[in-house]
Amino acid sequence: MNAVPTTETTRPRRYGARELIELVLDPGSFTSWDRPADPGEIDPEYAASLQRARARSGEDESVLTGRGAVDGRPVAVMVGEFSFLGGSIGRVAAQRLVDAVRRATAEGLPLLASTASGGTRMQEGTPAFVEMVSISRAIMEHRRAGLPYLVHLRHPTTGGVFASWGSLGHVTVAEPGALVGFLGPSVYEGLHGEPFPEGVQQSENLARHGVIDRVVATEDLRTLVGLALGVLTDPAGEPRLERPQSPAQPPTDPWEAIQATRRADRMGVRGLLEHAASGTLTLRGTKRGELDDSILVALTRLDGMPCVVIGQDRSRQTPTSAMGPAALRQAHRAMNLAEEMGLPVVTVIDTPGAELSQEAEERAMAGEIARCIGRLATLSVPTLAVVLGQGCGGGALALMAADEVLALENAWLSPLPPEGASLIVHGDVEHAAEMARRQQVGAGAMLEAGLVHGVVPEASLSEEELARGLAAEVVARLGVRSGRG
Repeated sequence: MNAVPTTETTRPRRYGARELIELVLDPGSFTSWDRPADPGEIDPEYAASLQRARARSGEDESVLTGRGAVDGRPVAVMVGEFSFLGGSIGRVAAQRLVDAVRRATAEGLPLLASTASGGTRMQEGTPAFVEMVSISRAIMEHRRAGLPYLVHLRHPTTGGVFASWGSLGHVTVAEPGALVGFLGPSVYEGLHGEPFPEGVQQSENLARHGVIDRVVATEDLRTLVGLALGVLTDPAGEPRLERPQSPAQPPTDPWEAIQATRRADRMGVRGLLEHAASGTLTLRGTKRGELDDSILVALTRLDGMPCVVIGQDRSRQTPTSAMGPAALRQAHRAMNLAEEMGLPVVTVIDTPGAELSQEAEERAMAGEIARCIGRLATLSVPTLAVVLGQGCGGGALALMAADEVLALENAWLSPLPPEGASLIVHGDVEHAAEMARRQQVGAGAMLEAGLVHGVVPEASLSEEELARGLAAEVVARLGVRSGRG
């Protein structure tokens, strides 16, 4: 699977706005959209501060905007300059940002924002503060137009900037060791008489809690932007992989299939992406302070087709770390992203069951299953579900409400694991195999009942052959629904 390097260093280099533009954009591609900053009639003391800021930073305001290209793909950019009054956003800077967003929307350009700011400009007070609403409104109009919005948080990003345009990205990353938070720690200490807990507002901590997608060294930002734009903006390529030719032959005994799907060496969603996808960028977390890696979300290209893959990662699900509500909220976030960007959705079902605990109940597990079913069932983009292996309980059902459903030969689906069904009916687990047969859990029975639309062969195939054949089948079916092929 392609990956963007994640770098954690103690003293990473901090780049200014123009340095970052040169680092990320194609050489010579940047064209400024900025008009000379004119603050109008202002307090003389503030005017002197602006003059000193211009002399110190070499810029006329705290943000630079314009258009450029990354690997030849056009992109609009908004970059903060911290050396200009701490990157603070006053009315002139805010209007510059709003104008840039609206121009990007009008020209159909993806938008990259790289923040470095202490927040609202205190010298301007409330009039500047409420401009965060204007910037946010423009960004949401940009997103509603189906255009990508990528956010890169630099050191530091706090206050109104983080609480508005810094937190609205389809993809959000931060540089290593960056201070990123709602309230600056010095302000907190001054107000409360004690220091803010160390490390809470560090970018790495936010990534661990699912507030941002990842920490990326600024030197690697160009690679990440290229991967994101490759999926979000490039057209589909011609399919190259071959669909399976031999007919599927599901096992006549579903208990054998269940045993096969429980093998540790069986292909999971990561194997599918490794062997049959390109340009993959994984997204992590709900962006609401939750992270559960039992579901993998990826912007990727399956056999050349850009799509969003939402897959239950069986390798990350254990009896002590089952798929929780946060995992399904991550799936819901991915579905919304796909809908906004007009990308097909491929869900991969492979779970021994969702978390059963007091915490899961109190964090709305049942509700999250229902909301995932409802969202997937009502997406306007093409959707396809793959029952890859284990399909146990409501956690599996959460990702099944697609336009079409495929199953591998050994895949199965049931309301409970056979052992659980045996306990309910017989009071023991010794009748698990019998219950699997009685409940018609296997791929063959599901196909006969019309619960799945196709069964993909897997016997005698290597993991790579299986992944490539499955991807070819998925793309062929999605291509018809999306008007391709």
